Amino acid sequence: RGGMTSHAAVVARGMGRCCVCGCESINIDIKNKCIKFNNGKVLNEGDVISIDGSTGNVYIGEIKEIEPTISDEFDIFMNWTDKCSKLKVYANADTTKDSVNALNMGAKGIGLCRTEHMFFDQKKILSIRKMILSLDSESKSNALDELKEYQKKDFIDIFKIMNGKPVTIRYLDPPLHEFLPKTKEEINALSTYLGVSNKKIEEKIKELKEFNPMMGHRGCRLDITNEDIAIMQSKAIAEAVIEVEKEGLHVTPEIMIPLTVDVKEFNYVKNIVVNTIKQVMKENNIKIKYKIGTMIETPRACIKSRELAKESDFFSFGTNDLTQLTFGFSRDDASKFINSYLDKKLLENDPFKSLDIDGVGELVKLSVRKSRLVKPNFKLGVCGEHAAQLNSIRFFNKIGITYISTSPYRVPVARLNAAIANIMEKYKIK
Repeated sequence: RGGMTSHAAVVARGMGRCCVCGCESINIDIKNKCIKFNNGKVLNEGDVISIDGSTGNVYIGEIKEIEPTISDEFDIFMNWTDKCSKLKVYANADTTKDSVNALNMGAKGIGLCRTEHMFFDQKKILSIRKMILSLDSESKSNALDELKEYQKKDFIDIFKIMNGKPVTIRYLDPPLHEFLPKTKEEINALSTYLGVSNKKIEEKIKELKEFNPMMGHRGCRLDITNEDIAIMQSKAIAEAVIEVEKEGLHVTPEIMIPLTVDVKEFNYVKNIVVNTIKQVMKENNIKIKYKIGTMIETPRACIKSRELAKESDFFSFGTNDLTQLTFGFSRDDASKFINSYLDKKLLENDPFKSLDIDGVGELVKLSVRKSRLVKPNFKLGVCGEHAAQLNSIRFFNKIGITYISTSPYRVPVARLNAAIANIMEKYKIK
């Protein structure tokens, strides 16, 4: 389900994969291993198709690909764009490969490291499943220790690659049920691995299942109900910083608490982070620098920005979720009716592709104004699908956003659009 800006498409794009969601004219017949189209056409397992992730077109057969190359002239031109820009362009990167790609594409830092994406490796997903399904504190503690070591190694690698550039790390965001198995085969395999009955696993899946996960038990709510997850991630970051500091590399990680809607909630999680890092520093007899901020993803957070800014070191606007919660449109389902709205001129643009400046934009502008009343030079970023789109960037440039963060493969487009936006504002071009 979904369209170009649905969760599946966004995640795939970040991996450099083509992804077309919402192909409602096809039916997948798993039993007979074929795809049936509404027009009667059938594709069987092994047939070759080519996918255009930009247009959403799917072609039968193989279309020859051309490997893109970056010339010296291109680098010179892109450096000109940076000199013409006011907005810094960061990348969304969760792995060493993403981080290298981000630098190659000219990103000035990482604006969004989604820690949940670090758990999709086969070994790591088993550890997180072990943590979720633990029946006693000892097995849960062992699973958290495993996860901490995985996270620590990943952070060390990313810090080294980014070599002192800003790295914003978002704590675990999705609901825990997303990490649990979906098929009978996966449940059987997990049951054998953990020595837990299928029934227990199925009961846990049922217990965690939510009707509306995007508005459910996720973000900072996870850290409030599962403090040990926040402690584990804080230890991993602090220990990773200490390791790279020993090698002479100075980093100041920016820890981002997701989905906060109130300063009390933010401070509750912030205190867990601060106390954990203090403990790690004491154990290692060393001081490290770090920042703690939050992701502004709800209308309430925009309204409460003045209070949140007093306690926060930075904000990052998650415009995908902010759009979803402002319109009441599900990112993964809106494609079913958005085109009708566009055809009937009820909407000028798909609000998930181009920022809704009159509604969502007003909330962002309100948050910028409220936070900068408290801290005039407050760091404000935007990470979302809007972060590379020209009209959206023009708006962010105008209201004083500090940086935008997009997938590594879209960084050059964002850099160019950031320059265009600033030139248009400077010379009052409409």
